[in-house]
Amino acid sequence: MREKGLTVAAGAAARGQDAQALKLLFWELEKHLKSSSGASVVAIDNKIEQAMDLVKSHLMYAVREEVEVLKEQIKELMERNTQLEQENNLLKTLASPEQMAQFQAQVQTGGSPTGAAQALPPSGPTQVLSSAQNSGTSG
Repeated sequence: MREKGLTVAAGAAARGQDAQALKLLFWELEKHLKSSSGASVVAIDNKIEQAMDLVKSHLMYAVREEVEVLKEQIKELMERNTQLEQENNLLKTLASPEQMAQFQAQVQTGGSPTGAAQALPPSGPTQVLSSAQNSGTSG
């Protein structure tokens, strides 16, 4: 009986060592997997960050280009606006009071301003404007 007890105790001790070794093996494996997945998570995070930086730089480049195009359009529109304001002021100074009254009446009734320009007599502001421009350029 005593031999049997020693054998059982020896078997239990061996199983305990096996269980200990198995636990140690699982712990090492788990540690390795965690460190590997941690490294792969870091690698994925780095790739995501690089991709986001690339997208950001492309977007910034596109925005800068669009800003330059818009600045150029604004500059052209401001120049055109200035030119039209000067032309408008010149036409106002050259128009007769009757023509201005007719124009104001059409604007108030919602009539077409082009109808007012067509109603101007041939010796109206357009002829004066042409002669004023010609005399301005010849001197």
